[in-house]
Amino acid sequence: MSLLPGPERRAVWADRARTAVWLGPALVVAYAGFQRRWMSDDAYIYVRTVRQVLAGNGPVFNAGERVESSTGTLWQWLLVAAGTAGVDPVSAAVLGGLLLTAAGFALAGLGALRTYGGRTALPLGSLVLLALPPVWDFATSGLETGLATCWIAGAWLALITRPASLLTSALIGLGPLVRPDLGLVSVVFLGAQWLLVRPSWRGTLAGAGAAGALPAAYEVFRAGYYGHLVPLPAVTKEASQSLWGRGFDYLGDFAHPYLLWVPALFVAAALLSARGGVARLVPVLAPVVAGLLCWLYVIKVGGDFMHGRMLLPGLLLMLLPVFVVPVTRVGALAAVGVGLWAVVCAGWLRIPYGGQIGPAGIADERGVYVRHNADPHPVRHTFVGAPHHMDYARKVWAARYSGAPALLFGKEGRVAAPGGAGAPSMTASYVVLGLNGSVVPLDGAALDPIGLAYPLAAHSERVGGGRVGHDKRLPDAWLAADRGVPGALPGWADPARVAAARRALHCGALAELNSATRGVLTPGRFLANVGGAWERTSFRFPNDPLRAEKELCG
Repeated sequence: MSLLPGPERRAVWADRARTAVWLGPALVVAYAGFQRRWMSDDAYIYVRTVRQVLAGNGPVFNAGERVESSTGTLWQWLLVAAGTAGVDPVSAAVLGGLLLTAAGFALAGLGALRTYGGRTALPLGSLVLLALPPVWDFATSGLETGLATCWIAGAWLALITRPASLLTSALIGLGPLVRPDLGLVSVVFLGAQWLLVRPSWRGTLAGAGAAGALPAAYEVFRAGYYGHLVPLPAVTKEASQSLWGRGFDYLGDFAHPYLLWVPALFVAAALLSARGGVARLVPVLAPVVAGLLCWLYVIKVGGDFMHGRMLLPGLLLMLLPVFVVPVTRVGALAAVGVGLWAVVCAGWLRIPYGGQIGPAGIADERGVYVRHNADPHPVRHTFVGAPHHMDYARKVWAARYSGAPALLFGKEGRVAAPGGAGAPSMTASYVVLGLNGSVVPLDGAALDPIGLAYPLAAHSERVGGGRVGHDKRLPDAWLAADRGVPGALPGWADPARVAAARRALHCGALAELNSATRGVLTPGRFLANVGGAWERTSFRFPNDPLRAEKELCG
């Protein structure tokens, strides 16, 4: 290269600098994510569904009960594809999430470079993300966060580079299948695409058709197969209700420990310096608007129980236009300011309840599983550091090897369960559903009193006082009535409540819910499920069996 003329040599160095700006953050997040690789319990919920599909039982959590326990539809089917190709679903979830996170960072850098015409640039938004420990944690975790990162960045890059393409419309339309709440991003990006292209009405209809074809088709399948309009966890977590106070607490739990207002000032200065017409400003404003809407929705529903997790997609969106910035006076000052903050944040700033569940019920989820497994990389959960979980697992294993049908009420005890053709080999209820799904065999029923994979619990009313997303708790009387043998009750059970629950299960909407999820899936049942999906999704009943019997049976 030393033999090249001066201008050409400078051009080569400029190309290398641009490559480092968009590729460097991707390599750094891949390294940081691998150093903190882990698997969350919720990710094992995906794994059991994948195992059921591979075993020929369909996309269900428990054989014989049609329940959609996977919030990220597309992530579930990508793991199924990996399993079909012979890849272990756990390895695919961890490493696949890491690769998608890195790819998302690379695509985000390319998109930002395109908005500035490929000029020499400095990292800015990427530094914010790379400094935050939750970004390192959820680069793996086995959840759909990596896919969300890659889709958001990829859809934005497509919006910038090929706004008139129907393939761009189709890619943007995948948001609800990545996560239902990312449908907000799809709507904003489709609006931005229309502003950039200004198509004819035929072009508008074609774009809408390309964007909505796959989500609409899956929604019909969801309504007919599962009998619901949303995945069951959305019913459990009451995704349409408002818990603003808890949501702002969740935002504060993320923003305060890392002093996020410091980089926010520099990022805002860089954003406000953006100039240009519609072709320049629309791609800049669209992700910012989408990110703000995502944060608004997360705050509205009360946040989440995992520190920072649900705010990461919105943060990425708001940082996309300044993921890298051109070398100007404002850009350089902003990059230096954020860089200094990033060093302090990455090196010293941490949440005060590291490795624990905080006072607001928000957890350092990775830290909890490191402690519970006594493993710095808890991918395969042994729970050697959590005797309460190990005690439960031992009870399940003992019941499995006994050979007799059994019903386990968590760690409380075991009673007889129905036997015979079609009956589960065992039924076990435990609040930690991923663990439960790992130890209960595929021909058994792994249930949870919260309702992430148990329709009866999901449709019960909130009891309050629990962590966000964990504030339903179905009394064991319902499990005894639904899954037990009449007369075979644990000693602590109230026979009157079990009897009331058993009668309520055969009345009104509860009886119909049972038919929708457990009845033979004939064409008539599919159509009935579609027709009743709205009412069924919104149905709730008192978790007190006596009240439920009175309301449902009259």
